[in-house]
Amino acid sequence: MLQGSFTPWFYLLPAIIVMIIFIVYPGLNTFYLSFRNNTNTDWAGAACVAGQPCWGVFENYRYALTSDIMRTAFLNNLTWIIVMVSATVALGLLVAVLADRVRYEPLAKAIIFLPMAISFVGAGVIWKFVYDYGTGATQIGLLNAFVTFLGGQPVAWLTTPVINTLALILVGTWMWTGFCMTVLAAAVKGVPAELLEAGRLDGANEVQVFRNIILPVISPTVAVVITTMVINVLKIFDIVYVMTGGNYGTEVIANRMYIEQYTSFNTGRAAAIAIVLIAVIIPAMYFNIRRFREQEALR
Repeated sequence: MLQGSFTPWFYLLPAIIVMIIFIVYPGLNTFYLSFRNNTNTDWAGAACVAGQPCWGVFENYRYALTSDIMRTAFLNNLTWIIVMVSATVALGLLVAVLADRVRYEPLAKAIIFLPMAISFVGAGVIWKFVYDYGTGATQIGLLNAFVTFLGGQPVAWLTTPVINTLALILVGTWMWTGFCMTVLAAAVKGVPAELLEAGRLDGANEVQVFRNIILPVISPTVAVVITTMVINVLKIFDIVYVMTGGNYGTEVIANRMYIEQYTSFNTGRAAAIAIVLIAVIIPAMYFNIRRFREQEALR
């Protein structure tokens, strides 16, 4: 009996060791560093000046939560969540439903999924050329070349505030729509054919079938896809770093963390931003885990 109770832990031991080394220890160390100064020689806030705002050992968190650049990063991440998550889930669901009715379904889905095969850095480089802005008559950027061809003026897509954030979100949407489509297409195909046939026999048109039958059945999957996309968007880094470097008002949380660590060499601030980012992501992760357990319980 004793041997049997320890057998599962014996097989889990390698995974537990790896998790402790690469997840638990770095996480605890990051939490510790978030209370240290930029050189890790003293606690954060040790050099605070009287009369100026200071949170003591929580000084790095004051920067992470109240500084102007972090406010911009939070607002940009919120914009990414609202626009990109809505767009990717809506487009993914639209393609999943419509592609199911066309003759060349595999080809259509393969084309939509293709951007997922490209690295985010590669996609950023490609789209940076697409958005390229020149002051002369000749435009290298595909988009501005098309605009000038139609008689318009070239637009600085990556340096104009608001427009540049939306331009970056478009790249993310192009990359992630295929993921949403793949997961949602599997859910759509899992809807019992008897329900669909019964709805059509009762006189429901295709829009009513989708709204009253398909959507309620796949709603748990839609919720999981939405929360997964929220997590992905909160961690967005590659596209912003490659295309704008976080300049021109496009800063996001993960890019700010990278700059603090590897450009400003401020480990304490970078660690505090990382902890804040983890704290923001945890609720979405918890929701996903709970959904998975509920689905497992129904099987």
